Amino acid sequence: MRLTVRYFASLREALGPGETVELAGGTVAALRDHLIARGGRHAEALARGRAVRCAVDQTMSDESAALADGAEVAFFPPVTGG
Repeated sequence: MRLTVRYFASLREALGPGETVELAGGTVAALRDHLIARGGRHAEALARGRAVRCAVDQTMSDESAALADGAEVAFFPPVTGG
């Protein structure tokens, strides 16, 4: 399936605004693991020890959310007030 991946805040600074990714299927967790497996900046920015939030088709989701062809997945760090 083809997915649109978007990055926000510090993830956008590290990885750019987004990309299109081909994935055999699965969940947001499978997508994150796929991106981490690329190594380099993706592995560092999306590492399992880092707090990363996600949304699927503009709806906040957890990593167990199933993905469908054409979905838009956004990754962003948790936001804190100041």
